[in-house]
Amino acid sequence: MKEISKKNTPKWKSELHDIIYEADTPKGKIFDILLIITIIISIVLVMLESVESIDKKYHDLLNISEWVITILFTIEYFARIICIKKPSTYIFSFYGIIDFLATIPKYVSIFLVGSHALVALRALRLLRVFRILKLARYLGASIGLMTALKASRIKISVFLFSVIVLTIILGTIMYLVEGPANGFTSIPRSMYWAIVTLTTVGYGDIAPHTPFGQFIASLVMILGYGIIAVPTGIVTAEITRVDQKKSAINTQHCSNCSADNHLDTSKYCHKCGEKLKNE
Repeated sequence: MKEISKKNTPKWKSELHDIIYEADTPKGKIFDILLIITIIISIVLVMLESVESIDKKYHDLLNISEWVITILFTIEYFARIICIKKPSTYIFSFYGIIDFLATIPKYVSIFLVGSHALVALRALRLLRVFRILKLARYLGASIGLMTALKASRIKISVFLFSVIVLTIILGTIMYLVEGPANGFTSIPRSMYWAIVTLTTVGYGDIAPHTPFGQFIASLVMILGYGIIAVPTGIVTAEITRVDQKKSAINTQHCSNCSADNHLDTSKYCHKCGEKLKNE
C-alpha cells in the first residue's frame, strides 16, 4: 500500500491531534478526563436550570457558567476540525453532529428574543442535553456494545417482527374474547394491552374479566418473560464474540479520515490508507 507522506503536517497540528483524539497518550488521557468533567458539569447546569426556584435565584451564575462551558466546547469543536486533514469526515460524523448540537444552542439563543420565541428557545436550550452523548466516545465499552448491536441487528429485527405478529394475533383474540364491554373496544387497543402484558409492564388500565380471557392473559405473562430474554441472549452472545477479538484492536486514530478501531498490527488506516503513528 502506498504510504502517504506526513512531512507537510505541522508539528503543532500533529501534537494537537494526539491530545484531542488519542486516548492512550498521557496528554490525551488528561484532556479526556477534563472534557468528561466539563460535560458532566454542563449537564448538571441544564438540570438545575430546569428547576424554577434554583434558576430564579442563581440565573446569572448559571448563565455565566453556561457561556464559559459553551466557549470551551466551541474551542474543542474547532480544534477537532483543524487537526485532521479531512475536516468533513468529522463535521458530518455522528460525534461531529452531536458536538455541533451541544455547542450551537447558546449562540442561537442570542438571536431568539421576544415572547413569541420563548417556546422555541426553551426547546433549543434543552438540546444541550445532547452533550451527554459526547461521553460515549470516552467509554471504551460503548464501542464493543455498538459493534455487538450492529452484528445482531438482523436477528433482533426478525425477533421484533415475530413479536409484532404475535401482538396482532393476541390483540385480535382478546378483542373477540373480551369485547368492548370489558374495555377491549378495538383491535389496536387490544394490541396495546398485548404489548403491555408481554413486556410485563402491566399498567392495569385494561384487564380481562372473563375466565377464558384471564387464562390467555396468564399465558401471555409467562410468555413475556421468555420474550424479554431472547434479545438479551442475542446481544450477549455478540458481546462475548467482540470481547474475544478486542485484544487485537487498539485506540489508534487516523489523522486523515478520523477512522478508529485499527488492529494492533496495522500500519495504515483501513479506510484511507494513511500511515498510522505507531507508538
